[in-house]
Amino acid sequence: MPQPPWKPQAMRLSLFALLVTVFSGVSTQSPIFGPQDVSSIEGNSVSITCYYPDTSVNRHTRKYWCRQGANGYCATLISSNGYLSKEYSGRASLINFPENSTFVINIAHLTQEDTGSYKCGLGTTNRGLFFDVSLEVSQVPEFPNDTHVYTKDIGRTVTIECRFKEGNAHSKKSLCKKRGEACEVVIDSTEYVDPSYKDRAILFMKGTSRDIFYVNISHLIPSDAGLYVCQAGEGPSADKNNADLQVLEPEPELLYKDLRSSVTFECDLGREVANDAKYLCRKNKETCDVIINTLGKRDPAFEGRILLTPRDDNGRFSVLITGLRKEDAGHYQCGAHSSGLPQEGWPVQAWQLFVNEESTIPNSRSVVKGVTGGSVAIVCPYNPKESSSLKYWCHWEADENGRCPVLVGTQALVQEGYEGRLALFDQPGSGAYTVILNQLTTQDSGFYWCLTDGDSRWRTTIELQVAEATKKPDLEVTPQNATAVIGETFTISCHYPCKFYSQEKYWCKWSNDGCHILPSHDEGARQSSVSCDQSSQIVSMTLNPVKKEDEGWYWCGVKEGQVYGETTAIYVAVEERTRGSPHINPTDANARAKDAPEEEAMESSVREDENKANLDPRLFADEREIQNAGDQAQENRASGNAGSAGGQSGSSKVLFSTLVPLGLVLAVGAVAVWVARVRHRKNVDRMSISSYRTDISMGDFRNSRDLGGNDNMGATPDTQETVLEGKDEIETTTECTTEPEESKKAKRSSKEEADMAYSAFLFQSSTIAAQVHDGPQEA
Repeated sequence: MPQPPWKPQAMRLSLFALLVTVFSGVSTQSPIFGPQDVSSIEGNSVSITCYYPDTSVNRHTRKYWCRQGANGYCATLISSNGYLSKEYSGRASLINFPENSTFVINIAHLTQEDTGSYKCGLGTTNRGLFFDVSLEVSQVPEFPNDTHVYTKDIGRTVTIECRFKEGNAHSKKSLCKKRGEACEVVIDSTEYVDPSYKDRAILFMKGTSRDIFYVNISHLIPSDAGLYVCQAGEGPSADKNNADLQVLEPEPELLYKDLRSSVTFECDLGREVANDAKYLCRKNKETCDVIINTLGKRDPAFEGRILLTPRDDNGRFSVLITGLRKEDAGHYQCGAHSSGLPQEGWPVQAWQLFVNEESTIPNSRSVVKGVTGGSVAIVCPYNPKESSSLKYWCHWEADENGRCPVLVGTQALVQEGYEGRLALFDQPGSGAYTVILNQLTTQDSGFYWCLTDGDSRWRTTIELQVAEATKKPDLEVTPQNATAVIGETFTISCHYPCKFYSQEKYWCKWSNDGCHILPSHDEGARQSSVSCDQSSQIVSMTLNPVKKEDEGWYWCGVKEGQVYGETTAIYVAVEERTRGSPHINPTDANARAKDAPEEEAMESSVREDENKANLDPRLFADEREIQNAGDQAQENRASGNAGSAGGQSGSSKVLFSTLVPLGLVLAVGAVAVWVARVRHRKNVDRMSISSYRTDISMGDFRNSRDLGGNDNMGATPDTQETVLEGKDEIETTTECTTEPEESKKAKRSSKEEADMAYSAFLFQSSTIAAQVHDGPQEA
């Protein structure tokens, strides 16, 4: 039978309504949180705390407490605007604590009529954000006369006090538990102990007291609750006391935390369990699964983001969990037992954790990946209102309890083993700081925490994964082995790929308090400066002049604004100039290393020619022959004087005619030698080889034809070039003074002119010697 046309449409509308209901329920989870179940007894009072997100609007908006009726409507009983219903008049209050993002409802003089379902919320009743609370008020229990009530938590110890008359001081003492009409003995003075209380119950008397005895029951369990009877003596004369024991589940403490924040569970279990293993577990229906204990057990879901820290020797310890997730919400218990596992009858402490998904903590990467030899930049958020707080970065270690030693901080030295490769960059006002770790190794893999000394909620966990590198790093520094010389100029280059072209490049000098960025070339006032050649994709750092304090680690990196990227590091060693070595002032370390072999070849060639010139005997012939001529003249003069004394005429006229020509000849020779030396010195070429300068006398070389070169006759002196073997050409400027009329003639060298002057001198000396030998002549 065909369906009516309206039926498929109605079915579609019903399905759509169902989907809207489901998805709205999922997406509109209320951020208001409070206790789900509250119980008390008549005549007592309760305090109910409700939590709300920490925002300015929530701090000032209306808070209310209402009771839900059968029709689903919630009637307001009290609000922060001053409203108070008649039934709560004089016995209820609502207090807002904006600094804690909580408000508290206090209700006194409870009656059974107060039992019901309630809501604590923000905004308009029945429309705003709220949390459901169930309140149960019980009737006061009826006990026999003279009954003392003892209330203890599970796992604790109770001491029941039993009084008796002096007449029963020597009688049997006992404690029994009422089970229906019977009273079963738990323990007595004859050392009997019920098996269910074995090793838990003790009967004793204190000091010399003869009218009271005590019974201790430890490791209380829920089944221990009930009515107990103390008895001293037998029969009608026996002394009896009633004791009601209530064993309670621990009331959970409420914890309201934001997504991605951290939470700390503070456990205080008492001195009686100070030496037992401690644990923290999360309740899951009937069981409580351990997530960490002091024996080394740890839930993989909390790996890298949990720490258990003993506080003192009295059983106090704390458990810190960072990077909270939605699934972390729930009920938790901390406890102590030798096995490190929950055991019935041992003390526990309980919490209920609520994770607010409307978190003010920004979402950041929980996993950062790097490669060996590379670097990572990790962004750590913190509360923007606490920009002056101290920042830290620690490495989580997986020992028994887990620990996180600080590696670097705003006022903490870098830990040994991380010098030159770890730095913290604070960015005040941005709500985040950056930690850079370079020169990565596979041992750096693990979990790291971002911490501050301010708001403890802002603690984040990052997992660093380092893999083996399969290619060269993006940033590369040359030279790899950097050694600078004091007083000289030192330049080091950082090569970057095209993908970093639009990013800012920088050099910084690393120290224990960070890596201080060096000024750019146009900003620097001293030796440390940075220039960037974008066409060749190189950013260079220059130290000019090098100082001893320049030694250390330097980083080359890229960034965009306050977002740091890849970095690489190099250590620059500084040494003093070797004594006696020439001053070399290179502008580029690579060019200096490249030109060094050519400079050494040139210097070796020059030294070889100088040595040959210095060892050539002909260079000393002029002076020796002049000296020999003077000695020969003196001998001739002495023989002339002897002949005169032997009978020839000793006239002064003969002596004068001999000495005057000889003096003139010596003077002419001295002048010729001086002229030759002056012209010799003026014929000196200055050669500049890179930054190393030296003077080479061209007169000390042999004829250029002897060296296999050309004379270049007729070439203009100031345009000549000296070409050395190798890749580089070294320009040499030759300084010469030449008369205009001699410009087209071949110039004589200083050596040739000296030889001509010396030949003339020898000719004149020979003539004079012949005249003296032949005898004096008339002037």
